[in-house]
Amino acid sequence: MFTLDSRLQQDCLLVGDFPLSRLLLMNDAQYPWFILVPRREEVSELFQLDAEDQRQLWLETTLLAETLKDTFAADKMNVATLGNVVSQLHMHVIVRKQGDLAWPAPVWGRHPAVAYTSEQIEVLKHKLRLVLTDSFHFAEDVV
Repeated sequence: MFTLDSRLQQDCLLVGDFPLSRLLLMNDAQYPWFILVPRREEVSELFQLDAEDQRQLWLETTLLAETLKDTFAADKMNVATLGNVVSQLHMHVIVRKQGDLAWPAPVWGRHPAVAYTSEQIEVLKHKLRLVLTDSFHFAEDVV
């Protein structure tokens, strides 16, 4: 049974689900920072997914990155799996803009997170509902 890592639960807001992955929003309003987590048990590395799941994760990642780049007018998209702190396989998809708080450095550990306000979440929810359609299912009650 799939269980989301407690650190991801603590640091993120649930957005919804793609066919393979749960979509989370890092609760840091300084950057549109999303995380895809394949809903598979005990997977910490990409190569532990079967070939079909690897393909699906890449499809979801590239779809999300392209959608976010257009939606948020990104200068650069950062896409990465690290897992040094949270070992559960997860893919970061981060919208970067020249002049953002951490630019040009990575966002990790640069500045303390600034939680989204309820108003910011509503604006983000509205933007995402316009662009994430077909194979995406939004969670109830949150983004």
